[in-house]
Amino acid sequence: MQATVPVSSSLHTTSTAADPTALSTQTNNMALVPAPPSETPLFAEVDMCSDSSTTTVRATVIQASTVFYDTPATLDKAERFLAEAAGYGSQLVVFPEAFIGGYPRGSSFGATIGSRTAKGREDFRKYHASAIDVPGPEVDRLAAMAGRYKVYLVMGVIEREGYTLYCTVLFFDSQGHYMGKHRKVMPTAVERIVWGFGDGSTIPVFGTPIGKIGAAICWENRMPLLRTAMYGKGIEIYCAPTADSRDTWQATMTHIALEGGCFVLSANQFCRRKDYPPPPEYVFLGVEEDPTPDSVVCAGGSVIISPLGTVLAGPNYDGEALISADLDLGEIARAKFDFDVVGHYSRPEVLSLTVRDHPTNAVMFTSASEKGEASRK
Repeated sequence: MQATVPVSSSLHTTSTAADPTALSTQTNNMALVPAPPSETPLFAEVDMCSDSSTTTVRATVIQASTVFYDTPATLDKAERFLAEAAGYGSQLVVFPEAFIGGYPRGSSFGATIGSRTAKGREDFRKYHASAIDVPGPEVDRLAAMAGRYKVYLVMGVIEREGYTLYCTVLFFDSQGHYMGKHRKVMPTAVERIVWGFGDGSTIPVFGTPIGKIGAAICWENRMPLLRTAMYGKGIEIYCAPTADSRDTWQATMTHIALEGGCFVLSANQFCRRKDYPPPPEYVFLGVEEDPTPDSVVCAGGSVIISPLGTVLAGPNYDGEALISADLDLGEIARAKFDFDVVGHYSRPEVLSLTVRDHPTNAVMFTSASEKGEASRK
């Protein structure tokens, strides 16, 4: 069942997995046990029955825009959405790609082959200033949010390491601990002039009481070998923060759910031109006509899909929204009975994958003494 109701200034879409064996969970302390019977369900639209052999997780994807060039205000906005999701009993909350730091849609950073403009360099300086260090104070605040609202949090950020930026996803547990990160391994097209490349050391899948959680960002979800690496780690809740709002994205998300036998949670921003700084500070390129302040420049399309390919909630193209569904984890086994991509449906004697999962650094020091000597030079 799916329903949309107004929630403060956003929309909230909720859904229950179709299987009748879904059970309630206590959302105040994240305990994955059947909740006591209640005469008033948390959602009037959601009908969940009890079966002790399966677990249900309430998940929410956030569809909202960054406050561009204003990271403190973006963190405040993230907390408002997180509090709203927690109020509806969500146990897992996923934010879009580059939510903290911003997705620089429409910007060229003044770059052409062979030259960069002074304005483009200044645009990069401001973008770099909006990024966050990992670890750092913003990471500490996000961890505190996750602990305060007792949710697992998956957050898209722009990570700053020195003067290189990375499109990154951060993971936090419901006790307020930072678990780790995934750096986008392959930025797309012009993204490559402002973002570095992740390596095999940050392709994690975290085992948690609510399932095995990992993430791939935007078009790296189209990379079959990256997906296979995540399947090999047993991913069950596949998070896909993105900046792609086209109809074709939905086909990609459905395919991954079916291929991986996993839940897919895709979160995208919904942005209008006025969500970015006005010209001439921020010049919006790549569109046929100059957008008006109210022009939609990213239409969202956030969605939650089951391991059997059923759309549980979304896609939403209406505005900023919280899009929620109850994930019956029993659906994973039901789906893998048909197709287990790295199990009974694999042929490792014919096709196999080797993942180089060690960090790749530009500079390596062979001993502490050499490192100390180099630092004194």
